Amino acid sequence: MPQQAFWTPYCGAGPVPGDLASRWNLDPWLLAMLALIAALPWIRAAGVERRGLWLAGVGALAVSFVSPLCALSSALFSARVVHHMLLIAAAAPLLAWAAPREAGGRLGGPLAWTFIHGLILWAWHAPSAYAAALSSDAAYWLMQASLLLSALGFWRAVRRASAPAGVGALLLAMMQMGLLGALLTFAGEAVYAPHFATTQAWGFTPLRDQQLGGLIMWAPASAIYLAAALALLCRWLGPDREAQAA
Repeated sequence: MPQQAFWTPYCGAGPVPGDLASRWNLDPWLLAMLALIAALPWIRAAGVERRGLWLAGVGALAVSFVSPLCALSSALFSARVVHHMLLIAAAAPLLAWAAPREAGGRLGGPLAWTFIHGLILWAWHAPSAYAAALSSDAAYWLMQASLLLSALGFWRAVRRASAPAGVGALLLAMMQMGLLGALLTFAGEAVYAPHFATTQAWGFTPLRDQQLGGLIMWAPASAIYLAAALALLCRWLGPDREAQAA
């Protein structure tokens, strides 16, 4: 029996290249939830810019869970990394900046949320926790929800913080992301069992796939946090400081 048969990820078995284009996830519960999020009542009263940010965030969620990327993440760890980066570094900041500033109250500062989000990110990349998420729909959605909600908390805290505190939190997030990526890049062996039998069809060994995922975390993903920190710093030092309160 091929090893892939032991894993039952939410997005289905890992596809081969010829099947990928047809592997859209049309789960009616998922589509209904995305439609509900896109149509939250406050959206009608929001300005055009905030409405656009919100819908872009929902679009990032749709790419993550509806497009063939969902299935590809069952085959490749590197695709799972892209999937998670869309959640925490694209959808989360877009939704955080689009939502009303007072939504959610004050539930902690940027340092606390940096620690919480980093802890959750590292925990789900432990091989046993990762394998559990690809073995059970409940564990899968726990992983996705905890990553997204902690990322929302992080980006909301950065939005509300003073510029120095926000920049510091972003740089800390960048460093922990880069460290996790470096550890995966330089690991001497593959550690994610769900992908041991699914990478070869894509021209990767499991170790090369893991190293590619680590590089994505280490470079482009970390660069998103650095770019956000530089943008916040430039805004703080720029002539229009009053815009920070918007």
